[in-house]
Amino acid sequence: MRKPPGYVVASVLVSLGGVINGFDTGSIGAITEMPTFLATLGPLTPLKRGFTVSLIMLTGALPSFFAGQLADRFGRLAVVMAGALTFLVGAALQGSAGRLAVFLVGRALCGLGEGIWMSTVTVYITEIAPSLRRGALVSLPQFGAAAGVCLGYFTCYGTVQLSSSLSWRLPFILQSVFALLLASFCVFLPTSPRWLVLHGQRARALKEIDRLNISHVEAEKDILNVQHEHSAEVSTLDGFLMIFRRNYRARTVLALFVLGMVQLCGIDGVLYYAPTLFTQAGIPAQSSSFLASGVSAILMLVISIPAVLFSDRMGRRTSIIFGGLTLSFSMLTIGALYASNSVHTTGPARWVVIVLIFVFALTFCFTWGIAGKIYASEIQPARTRASASCLAQGLSFFTNWLVAFATPVFLSKSAFGAYFLFGLLTLGTVVVLSLYMPETKGRSLEDIQAAFHQQPVVRSWMHQARRLFSRAGVSPPAGASGDGDGDVGGGGFEMASLASEERVGAD
Repeated sequence: MRKPPGYVVASVLVSLGGVINGFDTGSIGAITEMPTFLATLGPLTPLKRGFTVSLIMLTGALPSFFAGQLADRFGRLAVVMAGALTFLVGAALQGSAGRLAVFLVGRALCGLGEGIWMSTVTVYITEIAPSLRRGALVSLPQFGAAAGVCLGYFTCYGTVQLSSSLSWRLPFILQSVFALLLASFCVFLPTSPRWLVLHGQRARALKEIDRLNISHVEAEKDILNVQHEHSAEVSTLDGFLMIFRRNYRARTVLALFVLGMVQLCGIDGVLYYAPTLFTQAGIPAQSSSFLASGVSAILMLVISIPAVLFSDRMGRRTSIIFGGLTLSFSMLTIGALYASNSVHTTGPARWVVIVLIFVFALTFCFTWGIAGKIYASEIQPARTRASASCLAQGLSFFTNWLVAFATPVFLSKSAFGAYFLFGLLTLGTVVVLSLYMPETKGRSLEDIQAAFHQQPVVRSWMHQARRLFSRAGVSPPAGASGDGDGDVGGGGFEMASLASEERVGAD
């Protein structure tokens, strides 16, 4: 077997962060239902359970305001290591907790750790991956998350049989070990050469390029391009404000929208509360619902393999649009079945619900879970990539928190309300992104910026409509006046204005 390139090895090792994130997602919902957990920390109301499960994402949103600036100043791997060590302390607190208050402090620390490293991992892989392999490599943390969810479900399926508190403490012990491994990897992995160039360390960047086995032709064309040479460091506040300047804000807002709305489809409600959803649909026994959740996790892991392998062949727009339509259909259909009172412990409707939950989770893993995170990171210019990506990840954590916190409350009040809400939000996201999302597949990070100099998709459609009207001898409707020659209008994300703005200069 041929030795894999250095950039592949580095991407695989740092993607352990995704495994840790997925492990917590796959285990915490089951843990909070275990009799030994409830006997140790006390019973949980739906509101208290939602807060306990989702706290990790609420605190994960906080580092988004400074994690990008820290990554720009101290390096991508240094920040990943700091996040892993913070998570290690939090996981240890959760695993040793004897009171709910201590457990919540541990979850809060784990959230801070994940918030620091999650987006930085994506930025690191984005910057070391060749353009033709970037999609597959940046997908690795999401693949790791799918593997982690699967591992978390089956760990709980096995430990729930234990009569002692080790049944719920063991998953946190494993998370602590994983976090320690991630921190250790960061000591030995190559530093991002793009980060080194930005900090004027061109000679060291060349050494790291050799360690990563990146082609020198591609390195000279993209990574070592003079336009990315050292620029003066800015303060944390200035670095945060920079991403909202006219030159950058269109891409920043688009990244925020993508990662925020991708999570509002309801995926974390399905992943965290899968045992509850299957029980609601008619699978009664706790062990059976855990097993059903584990089977869904296995299928999600299996579907993630072709999703990663083909991520550089499928367009980002194709994944978002067709994946979103399937996600919306699944949610709205489940909601309609519950609203019509068709779901019972016997009968075919419950199996339709169960199948659609599987379809929803698998579709997300194959499309939105992969394309969204790749897209949000790769559309950013080098100077703002870490800051904008971390902020978008912070919004993703916050919307995840909303979903995880609200889902058990929704389910306790209404069997169908959450499904309708998530389905309609997903459908709205598809509409917006189909109008304003330029394709980036196969482009180098530096060349991607050219996509934002072109007119938004909606303006292209209006231009074509104008031509059709003109050929038919009919005056076009007011507002359909885009002429396609550069004055293409702003649109919701101001993409078209970037062509003239960026000629003013990066500052």
